[in-house]
Amino acid sequence: MTTDGPAATSTDDSSPANPHVGGFRDDFGFNTERGGPRYGELVEQFRVLMDLARAADPTPELVDGLIDQLTAVNAQLATAETDEWSSPSGRRIDLTARGNVMLPPMVMDRADATGITARVTFRRFHLGGNNAAHGGYIGTVFDDLLGMTSALATRKITRTAYLNVNYRSITQLHIEHTVETSVTRVDGRKVFVEAKMRAGEQLCAEADALFVILKPGQP
Repeated sequence: MTTDGPAATSTDDSSPANPHVGGFRDDFGFNTERGGPRYGELVEQFRVLMDLARAADPTPELVDGLIDQLTAVNAQLATAETDEWSSPSGRRIDLTARGNVMLPPMVMDRADATGITARVTFRRFHLGGNNAAHGGYIGTVFDDLLGMTSALATRKITRTAYLNVNYRSITQLHIEHTVETSVTRVDGRKVFVEAKMRAGEQLCAEADALFVILKPGQP
């Protein structure tokens, strides 16, 4: 939910051909149907592929064959390409990490206006070094969950203004971590939130962030 620069505004109507015109959509678009009943299995196979790609030391011959196979797979996926508002990725609330392959697998145990409790497991793809999760992926988890926290608290679309992460101990791969988020305060369009990530009783990382509620028509 981050933004890379000053936000521009637009009052034009959006359309499928140019879905970003007119600003961010005013609903979250969550569903449990797009992609069909086996979409979660597909996402898991993508995750396995990413894990194995990170771990593999393939022979040149294997590389040649995989290039051909993946080229064919990508050509098939290209026939189903759509805009971000229509893709089930990130919107299938019935699936781990809402079906978003970019995110480490996460399961929500609680999500309401006061905060979120989630379980997350970092896999081989998220390796930083020596069986520890890369700090950037830890930040990604915080940004996603804190952005959702601000949205649930305000029922509005928000964007990240800042995100501070403090790494307190090693966050290991392949074990379940608990993330708890909460709203610190809301001041007009500013939503202050915080989160902690633990492995059992051990504090691994914590974050505080500011999210800003978007104005009508603001991207």
